[in-house]
Amino acid sequence: MFVHITKSEQKIYMRYFKINNQNTKQLFLNLGSETMGANIMSSKTYTNLLYIKDIKTSAANILKQDALSIGAELATPRGTISNQYETVDAILIGSNKHFDILSKKLLLQPFGLKMLANDIKSFKTKPNKPTKIMGVLNINEDSFYEKSRAKSGDILQKIENMITDGANIIDIGAVSSRPGSSIVDEDEEFSRIKPTIDLIYKDKIYDKTILSIDSCNLKTVSYALEHGFKIVNDITALSNEKIATLTSKYDATLVLMHMQNNPQTMQQNPKYDDVVLDIDSFFQDRLEIVYKHNIKDVVLDVGIGFGKTKQHNISLLQNIEHFRRFGHELLIGVSRKSIINDIYPSSVQDRLSGTIAIHLNSIKNGVSYIRCHDVKEHCQAIKIQGEIYG
Repeated sequence: MFVHITKSEQKIYMRYFKINNQNTKQLFLNLGSETMGANIMSSKTYTNLLYIKDIKTSAANILKQDALSIGAELATPRGTISNQYETVDAILIGSNKHFDILSKKLLLQPFGLKMLANDIKSFKTKPNKPTKIMGVLNINEDSFYEKSRAKSGDILQKIENMITDGANIIDIGAVSSRPGSSIVDEDEEFSRIKPTIDLIYKDKIYDKTILSIDSCNLKTVSYALEHGFKIVNDITALSNEKIATLTSKYDATLVLMHMQNNPQTMQQNPKYDDVVLDIDSFFQDRLEIVYKHNIKDVVLDVGIGFGKTKQHNISLLQNIEHFRRFGHELLIGVSRKSIINDIYPSSVQDRLSGTIAIHLNSIKNGVSYIRCHDVKEHCQAIKIQGEIYG
């Protein structure tokens, strides 16, 4: 209850206000704290909520006692303490510090809690990485957003404009991956994009920005990497393992994207047992290939709109921070996609505001790569958000 203080009582010795806990380490440093102390205190300011599915009731009761003993908490259904169920779902609530302590305590416990002990540190809240804007440039004539298409006469100008507008990366592709798009064979894709690669190589664009090749075609990827490209954006997430070999050979960054089925069939009644956990398993499998090929720099993309319903997409956006547990940066690209129309009916031309809203929220939740068509508008919005949240 708020207690009213009269004016005569307001002899101010101290004042106070609630603060946002976005960049707490910097707050403590600004206060004059030592760096080590700022790190320790910052770890105590984040509240993590870990949803645990199908935990044995006996394990849930042990976990709850361990959590309570250090000031954390485990939310469980009624009847858990009396073992009315064989398994339950639970929500573990605690700071980064709590998760560190629990990771040690649970190593001594039975009923599968050792597995949680090994994993729990990966779910701690982490400081955000600097945002990188990836501008989209399509060489094909059938991409869903007409303004992203480029012809031979204006390719260099479009790239220069995106660099001027603030793009950190230019992502170039020659095949549409929109739902229901036509299949393009490898030779056709290569013939479309080779003149563009040659043109930007001749103009030494690779000295001005980072170039990304949006392709899973070995011939195209190899040619791009030979001509100054530094990122391979593979929407099939190494369905062809030879892409990993190439990426490793050129010490390039690899973007792994999740897609259910293929662009021709992906939106035909997509289904998941649990979209977050299913994609988590998918990334675990793909990262085994990555590590086998010693690829150092990997970015994960959950593939919004690629074999997902509206609710699948929303669940992924709500829980996007989960995927930071793998220790790799995350990419989101919802630029003018139909998810915006699913929420707020609008044409492709009228989806910029919705695009920026989703991308800004994703940045707050730990995403660091933003793939978009409208570079200048994103750069402005991200700059302002950065000034506010630090």
